[in-house]
Amino acid sequence: MSSDDGELETSLEETEEFEPPEAFVEQANVTDEGIYEEFEDEWPECWENAAELLDWYEGYDQVLDDSNEPFYEWFTDGKLNASYNCIDRHVEEGRGDEVAIQWVGEPTEEDDRAVTYEDLLEEVEAFAAALQDLGIEEDEVVTLHMPMIPELPVAMLACARIGVPHSVVFAGFSAEALATRMNSADSEYLVTCDGYYRRGDPLDHIEKADEAIGSVEHEVSDVVAVNRLGEDGPEADLDADQHDYESLLADHEGAAVDPVERDAEDMLFLMYTSGTTGAPKGIKHTTAGYLSWAAWTSHAVLDLEADDTYFCTADIGWITGHSYIVYGPLALGSTTVMYEGAPDEPDRDRLWEIVEEYECDQFYTAPTAIRSFMKWGSEYPERHDLSSLRLLGTVGEPINPRPWKWYYQHIGGGECPVVDTWWQTETGGMMVTTLPGAKRMKPGAAGPALPGVDVRVVDSEGDEVEGGDAGYLTVHKPWPGMLRTIYGNDERYIEEFWAEYSDADAGEWVYFPEDGAGIDDEGYITVLGRVDDTMNVSGHRIGTAEVENAAVEVQGVAEAAVVGAEDEQKGEAMYAYAITEEGQAETDELRERIVASVEDAIGPFARPQEVVFAPDLPKTRSGKIMRRLLEDVANDDDLGDTSTLRNPEIVEEIQGQASAN
Repeated sequence: MSSDDGELETSLEETEEFEPPEAFVEQANVTDEGIYEEFEDEWPECWENAAELLDWYEGYDQVLDDSNEPFYEWFTDGKLNASYNCIDRHVEEGRGDEVAIQWVGEPTEEDDRAVTYEDLLEEVEAFAAALQDLGIEEDEVVTLHMPMIPELPVAMLACARIGVPHSVVFAGFSAEALATRMNSADSEYLVTCDGYYRRGDPLDHIEKADEAIGSVEHEVSDVVAVNRLGEDGPEADLDADQHDYESLLADHEGAAVDPVERDAEDMLFLMYTSGTTGAPKGIKHTTAGYLSWAAWTSHAVLDLEADDTYFCTADIGWITGHSYIVYGPLALGSTTVMYEGAPDEPDRDRLWEIVEEYECDQFYTAPTAIRSFMKWGSEYPERHDLSSLRLLGTVGEPINPRPWKWYYQHIGGGECPVVDTWWQTETGGMMVTTLPGAKRMKPGAAGPALPGVDVRVVDSEGDEVEGGDAGYLTVHKPWPGMLRTIYGNDERYIEEFWAEYSDADAGEWVYFPEDGAGIDDEGYITVLGRVDDTMNVSGHRIGTAEVENAAVEVQGVAEAAVVGAEDEQKGEAMYAYAITEEGQAETDELRERIVASVEDAIGPFARPQEVVFAPDLPKTRSGKIMRRLLEDVANDDDLGDTSTLRNPEIVEEIQGQASAN
């Protein structure tokens, strides 16, 4: 490092606020700070700004119908179609030859595909026609268990075209997790693939479909399988009728399928996410509210324009990929980059190679990835020309000031604003972040709530805390991108999200996302992490109950508790504490079986970092497991007062076991 570089590093370390670069502000989509006051004064009509980014078959009667709180409805009686908004209208505007999806695959560049809007329209129509011929009717849920291949967004948009909600299940989820989600959604149709590449190696994927179908409680009518691996792909003997994706496309080549007019409140998709019980929650998102929110936040926060090439490293199996790889960018007519592979395959500069080759304008990734970039060193981005970038973003978990500043300097060259975004599967899109052309950036703080979004930090009684204090993050007004319910369970929807701080008798409904947060005197919010029984491991939200249920399924395990501990690389690492049955030896082989059971039930991404055997678990006098103390043990923190436990002596024993591991 030169002396100049050292001085710059020191200067960055000491800087607590950054102004948006002048060159960025000059071209930004939103630059006037007056938008905050304007949206507050004109709420909820301010959200017509989002609706205007879409094309409608019939206009809506009112922006917000709050007559049945908290089951809010947006843009009521409006008619539109998400597939039309993401494809057809761009083709009709003469932009059919522009690239919609730039897919970068493994293991060779021969696999890369530039899918134009015209190409996308033809493939979506062909697959939509195929789905109709399979007998799939409007409002039936189709499950998509697929990796990062272009056929996934094609299938999503084909479903949207014919009024069929999709339920995308992350490819890393196990067969058991897939079956659980198909059961919950009562889904009779599955689209999957033979396999995909990871770090240059072909992975068998379709075996999960084979296994899952045997566990689905209802008949699975049809399975469509994409042939990604060619002759090297595996074969599976599926119970349901299996169809080859390529053959279906060939049979329906040239088909014209008019987009179905969908009501604004018709379901667009389900997305399952972990909750405080063992059962995943099916989050319902609707057509108009969700799509307008994804489009508006892409426009205002990511600064997306139709001529931009935008690269988000998320997986479409999670909500970030839905909102900010597929629906947001395509609704605006941008080029969205999809990458199948790992960030360090074949070398640690792979992502920067992609940014340079395709001259990406925006780059959106997770703090977990940024910490890896830091660890690998700045020499990797320095190999490439990253001058095309004009905006950087982070998503999935809070980012500390040091990696924020590294990202700002070494990837953005100090010329790109960084938007640190807080939001959830349930919110549909961004809620707390800076508007990059209008607000200063404070590393470590996500920013203020977006215009028109009423986010407050409150204490346990629901009263707002003062600047400089911490409490619980809450949302006090509805927003268009919000979830509408938990699929098939309206009571759970109210109980999990609205019960904690709402006063139903007074008509005050407060959404509680179960995150802790701090706030400063200027309203900048620092998200502190989950306060419920879920963990955020490398940006993946995992319910403790799901993991614990998998652990106790292992013969010889009597009880288990799982917590997240601080981890420099992952953000949180998972620690499992297991109590064995009488006579069961505490062996490495048993540890391996516990880990294997978790991987089978959820997926390899949920693998516990440590399995600690314990004689008992710390419990209150009423029998509740004190996971906070287990977190303290995992983090090697001071335990504080343990006198209220019914078994206070057990904590020291667990500490000894953990130290011995």
